[in-house]
Amino acid sequence: MVVAPSHWQLLISLSPSNIHKHIRAFMKTNTFRHRWGKLLHPVMACVTLAVFGMLMLPVSSTADEPKTDIGTKAGQMLMIGFRGLAVDSRSPIMQDIRNRNIGGVILFDYDVPSSSPVRNISSGQQVKNLVSDLQKAASIPLFIAIDQEGGKVCRLKEKFGFPPSVSAQYLGSLNSVETTKRYADATAETLASMGINLNFAPVVDLNVNPDNPVIGRLERSFSDDPAVVTRHALTVIDSLHNHGVLSAIKHFPGHGSSINDSHKGFVDITDTWSTEELRPFEDIVKSGRCDMVMTAHIFNGKLDHVWPATLSSRVTGEILRGNMGYAGVVVSDDMQMNAIRQHYGLETAIERAILAGVDILVFANNSVFEEDIASLAIAIIEKLVRKEKIPAKSIDESCARIIKLKEKLRR
Repeated sequence: MVVAPSHWQLLISLSPSNIHKHIRAFMKTNTFRHRWGKLLHPVMACVTLAVFGMLMLPVSSTADEPKTDIGTKAGQMLMIGFRGLAVDSRSPIMQDIRNRNIGGVILFDYDVPSSSPVRNISSGQQVKNLVSDLQKAASIPLFIAIDQEGGKVCRLKEKFGFPPSVSAQYLGSLNSVETTKRYADATAETLASMGINLNFAPVVDLNVNPDNPVIGRLERSFSDDPAVVTRHALTVIDSLHNHGVLSAIKHFPGHGSSINDSHKGFVDITDTWSTEELRPFEDIVKSGRCDMVMTAHIFNGKLDHVWPATLSSRVTGEILRGNMGYAGVVVSDDMQMNAIRQHYGLETAIERAILAGVDILVFANNSVFEEDIASLAIAIIEKLVRKEKIPAKSIDESCARIIKLKEKLRR
């Protein structure tokens, strides 16, 4: 099916003098009334659309560039974790949304840095209210993300009143698409009912090493067979899409053969990885149903002898975007994981990730908690663009991909 260019896409190519005309025309369409009319007051909607238009104007990398221009675009490239079952105008995350234009948030049920069982989730109604308040603060709709894989990686637990879930490994062992669809539908319906619009799932790593501490032992992989992984992953993706929820396949270019955990430190898969691990990613990309690809913080000397995957232009640019022809959003795994944080400074990590082709940088704030990480990251991106260490074009291209994907959320 051929989809006509959206008004968001048209704004990207318009001159400033024509933006206002297209904003007003769009507000009169059924698309606007049906998708956004219930979400946005008409006056606020006009402001929102104007922000979209200004957001997509080309970035200048000159030294006298207004910080708000680069900063607004940089904010859309950030996904931030936060503390709180509820938020108000004084909450730091609300300041990040209103003042820094962050593009998304990620929810957790447990706060690792403080070893506290209280984080963002206590019941379905509470999460629904939290998500609603977050979205009301945003001038551009937020990605509300969660890791709801099922089984041992499950943020929406039964003790909070949510439906039971099972692991990918269990579903892969049954190898019944019907069973996978039943569980995936239940997950998708639950997420959609609370306004969670992005699931960081399914895992499409091959179960090459069943003793892998972060994949195999946690039963996160469907199988060691690429065809089985692809079949069940696409079933999960279709269920999410049918309920208006986006997905992210992970962890590119394949984490299933590792013997160490990238949450804890440097992981080298040079001697264990094979090209077979690319197959599920390639097949899902070719299917046209891929919303996002999440990168892994793993080092693979066969692919790049200097940088781990998240920071590697060879892995993301040449293999994913070039060889596989992927043109969508690339999201990092948590940039605060020790595989990155202990080996690269924040500025180096941000610079290399953006140069590699990562569009969204995740700072989950659940390995360490840095309340000001959004403002720090935006300041770094502004500095890197101003000093021409990152091409201004890269920021524009990432923003364009992000906005294009967000336009699907209320389709």
